[in-house]
Amino acid sequence: MALTHAAAGPVPADAAGRTHLDFLVPGARCAGCMGKIERELQALPEVAGARLNLTNRKLSVDFRRPGADAELVVTALARLGYPATAFDPSQAAAQHDAEGRRLILAMAVAAFGAMNAMMFSVPLWAGLFGQELGPATRTVMMLWSGAVGAPCALYAGMPFFRSAWRSLRVGRANMDVPISIGVLLTLAISASETVLGGRDAYFDAAVSLLFLLLIGRWLDHQLRARARSAAGDLLALQATVATRLDSRDRAIETPLAEIMPGDRLLVRPGDRIPVDCRVESGVSELDNSLLTGESAPVQVGEGQVCSAGALSLSGVLRVIALVRAEDSALAAIARLVEAGAQAKSRYVRLADKAAAIYVPVVHTVAALTFVGGWALGLGPREALIRAVAVLIITCPCALGLAVPAVQVTASARLFRKGVLVKSGAALERLAEADHVIFDKTGVLTEGRPRLIDPVAAAVAMAAPLARASRHPLARALAAEAGDGPIAESVVEHHGEGLEGLIDGRRARLGRATFLGLEAQAGAETELWFAFDGETMIRFRFSDRLRPDAAAAIAALKARGLTMEILSGDLPGAVQKVAESVGVSEWRAGVFPHEKSAAVEAETARGRKVLMVGDGLNDAAALAKAHAAMAPGTALEASQNAADLVFTGDSLMAVVESLDVARSARKRAMENFSFAALYNAVAAPAAMLGMINPFVAALAMSGSSLVVTLNALRTGARR
Repeated sequence: MALTHAAAGPVPADAAGRTHLDFLVPGARCAGCMGKIERELQALPEVAGARLNLTNRKLSVDFRRPGADAELVVTALARLGYPATAFDPSQAAAQHDAEGRRLILAMAVAAFGAMNAMMFSVPLWAGLFGQELGPATRTVMMLWSGAVGAPCALYAGMPFFRSAWRSLRVGRANMDVPISIGVLLTLAISASETVLGGRDAYFDAAVSLLFLLLIGRWLDHQLRARARSAAGDLLALQATVATRLDSRDRAIETPLAEIMPGDRLLVRPGDRIPVDCRVESGVSELDNSLLTGESAPVQVGEGQVCSAGALSLSGVLRVIALVRAEDSALAAIARLVEAGAQAKSRYVRLADKAAAIYVPVVHTVAALTFVGGWALGLGPREALIRAVAVLIITCPCALGLAVPAVQVTASARLFRKGVLVKSGAALERLAEADHVIFDKTGVLTEGRPRLIDPVAAAVAMAAPLARASRHPLARALAAEAGDGPIAESVVEHHGEGLEGLIDGRRARLGRATFLGLEAQAGAETELWFAFDGETMIRFRFSDRLRPDAAAAIAALKARGLTMEILSGDLPGAVQKVAESVGVSEWRAGVFPHEKSAAVEAETARGRKVLMVGDGLNDAAALAKAHAAMAPGTALEASQNAADLVFTGDSLMAVVESLDVARSARKRAMENFSFAALYNAVAAPAAMLGMINPFVAALAMSGSSLVVTLNALRTGARR
C-alpha cells in the first residue's frame, strides 16, 4: 500500500516544530472502526496521538519526532483492513458522494430484485395453503426466481461483501461478515434446491434482506452528510492564491501554501487578506465581520497588523507576511473548532456497543446449530438450513435501523418546528445535556439594538456621522433619522468610534472614552456625540429580549437543567438581561478563549454542556460543548460549529429540541430492547428447526417494521 503525494516518506516538521499528517480512511464507518484504528496507531512507537473524525473520515496523526516514516501508519491501517491515502478535502467529498451513489444504485437493484423475484415466489408460497404446483412448474418458478433474484442479490450485496472481505483478509470480523455469509449461503442453498429439484428456494428472501439493510446504511450515510465541517468553512475564508511581489515589484500569483514569512504581498480591493500580515504601505478599510462579528469596517494603514480572512474594501495594500497560512489566526480558530468536532466523534453509540457483541455471538450460535444438528442425526442439508436461518433471523437489520430511524424521524419533526439537526449523534448528546451556557446578544436578545427615547434634534445632528458607519448602533441611529447627508472625511477608529466633518465642523461619535469622558457602567449600551468643544450628547440603546426568553429559561429549569450566561457585553447590560430571564449565574466581558475554557471547565466537573451562541467568538465553545445550538441569524461559521440551528425569534426551540431529543433517546432504547427480545426468542426457534430461511426473512423484515413504526412515534404530534 503506497501513500500518495505529500504524505509519503519521512514526515517534515512545520514552522512550530510539529510533525503532523492527515489521512483519508474511507473504510471507517462506526465507532468500533474508530476505536480500533486509534488504539492500533497509538500503540506504534513513533505515533504520539491519533484522532479519527467519522464525519469526513479524516485521520489526524501526530508523530513523536521529525523524520518519522508515514508509511508505517499506512501499513498499520492496511493490516487492519483500512486502505488510506493522504487527506485531500476534495477527494474526501468526492468519495463521500460516490459512496452515496453506490448505495442508492444498490438499493434500487435490491428493490427491483425483491419485487420481481417475489413475482415467481408467490406461486411457490401458495403451496403452503394446499394449492400444490406440479414438480415441473415448481422447478420453472424457482429457476426464474433465481435468475432474477440471485444476480440482484450479488450486486446489491457488494457493499457488504467488500467490507467483509477486507475484514476477513486481515484476520478480523465485522458486522458485515455474518450478513455476507447468511446471504451467500442462502443463495447457495436455493441454487442447490433448484438444481436438485428440492422444495424450497429463498432467492427473494436474500434480496429483500439486502434491501432493508441498505436502507439503514443509506440513512446513516445521509446523517453523516449533514454534518458539515465548521473548520473547513473557516479556512475557506482564506484565498487559495496570493499575489506575491518579487524584488522588482512584479505581481506573481502564488499558491497560498508557498507563501513564507517575510514575503511581500499585494492586496487589491475585493481581495481577502491571505495570511496574517503587516501593512507596508497603503490605506484601506477591512471588513472583519466574519472573523470578529464586528460589522463596521476598520481602517488600516502603514505598520498595522491584519488578520487572514479579512476583506479589503477600498484601497490597495502592500503587506508583509508574518506567518504561513497554517499558522494564521484564522487557522488557529479553525483548529480549535476542529478539535471540538474530533472530540465529539468519540461519542460511542449504543448500537456500536451492541454490534461489538453481535458478531462473535451470531457466528458461534450458527456454527453450534450446524454441528449440533448434524451430530444429533440431521442431514448436512437440514443442519445447514437451520444454521442459515439463524444467521438470517438474527440479522442486525433491526439493530441497524434502531438509531437511524429514530434520528431521521426526530430530525423531520424538528425541521417542521424550524430546527435543523446537522449531526447524527447530536440528538443523543442533547438528550444528555444537564447544563446550558447562553450567549446574550443575538441569543437571549434579538440582536437588533433600538434607540431609547430619541430626541429628534439630537438625532438629526449625529445622523450624518452615523450614516457613514456599518456598526449596529450607528445603523440604529441612522435608521431613526432616516435618509439624509453623510459626513465628509470620515475616519473610523476600531472599537472606539468615528470622526468626520459635518457642514465643515469636526464631530465625533462613539464610546465615552473616545470623546474624553470616563466610562460608566450603565444598564444599556450607549453612544456619545459632540462637535469639538461643545456639549456632549448621550444616545442610549436597548436590545430587546426574545419574547419567550424567560419562559424558555423557566422550562429548561423545570426539566432539571442548570444554566449561566457568558457574554462579552458590559456588566450592566448582562446583569439586566440575567435578572429579566431569571438566571443568577452570569459573567460579562468574556473573551472567546475564556468561553471555550469555561466549557472545558464545566466538562471537567462532569457536566454535559449545551452551548447556545451566535458569534464567531462562540465558535470554539460551540465546538467543544457536549451539544451546541445556534440561531439562524448566527454567523455561518458558528452555525456550522453547532449541532442544531433554529430559525425564527422563539427561544422555545431550544426546549422543543431537548424534548424531542429525550423522546428520541427513549424510542431508541425501546428499539434496542425489542431487538434484544426478538433475538432471544427467534434464535432458539431457528436452532430448533421451527423457522426456515424464508420465514426467517419475514420475521427479520417484521422486526425492522416494528422498529421503524416505533421510531415514527418520535415524530407524532403531541
